[in-house]
Amino acid sequence: MIVHAAETGDPGPATPLAAVHVLWWTSACHIDDLADGHGTVHVGDLRPDEALLAAVVTGVPLPILALRSPRIPEAVRGALTAEVVSGMVAAAEGQLRDLRAVVAGADRERVITTYRGKSGAPFAMITAMAAILAGASTERIDRWRAFGDVFGVLWQIFNDQEDILSGRHEDLANGTVTYLLACALQDSSPAQRARLVRAHAAAQTSSSARAEVTAVLLGASLLQRYEEELAFLRDEAHKLLCELGGDGEYLAMLQHMVEAASQMRLEPMTNNSVPGGSDGRNE
Repeated sequence: MIVHAAETGDPGPATPLAAVHVLWWTSACHIDDLADGHGTVHVGDLRPDEALLAAVVTGVPLPILALRSPRIPEAVRGALTAEVVSGMVAAAEGQLRDLRAVVAGADRERVITTYRGKSGAPFAMITAMAAILAGASTERIDRWRAFGDVFGVLWQIFNDQEDILSGRHEDLANGTVTYLLACALQDSSPAQRARLVRAHAAAQTSSSARAEVTAVLLGASLLQRYEEELAFLRDEAHKLLCELGGDGEYLAMLQHMVEAASQMRLEPMTNNSVPGGSDGRNE
């Protein structure tokens, strides 16, 4: 809605697209939880198999049905539907990369490619859809898609930080290869890398291993470089917004969202404490 308003000054016509965005992310988050939970996640009164079916319906046919709203002009429904389908395919590919990631071979480039799929693609999809609905030129649609892609990567990195700060450590429990972990692995000596790979594998069931990995991830020099790379992505997003221009009020909202998503929230460890502490899992 904000992207549409940046183009036209009016967010209202994009309400059906907001529904598409919410439906897709609701589905994606539940499917992700179900995959990570290995059948142990419960959604209300639904069994895991029922929840999976509900999530698929929420994420695929319902967003397309939302585009049948009378508020969406017939002339752009085909383009919007194509954008939804291509965005879903790209996001699924990114999620598959994430699930199949090999820690020992992780590096920055591979993880960013994964992030551009699993998080960048959905935001690129919806920003491009807003621009299409607004009647923007092909060039502007492509630039809005590029902005959504970068913003999605920033959002994923923000989410990675939140997982550490909250003490949930779901990424470690699930064996996820995050960008910060890839930075740590790529900057380590062969011996340090081997130790970190072993600790990461053990962290799925061991709180002491999670503490060991977290201590590495919160190293001062690593976080300094991480912040620099985060700032590069932030500047790229702002550059795209500056090139796009548009309604000043709504453009400022997008700039604020970029700043919020690109905050460096992690701080180096100064003692033996680990954010969130132990969750009581077995050693």
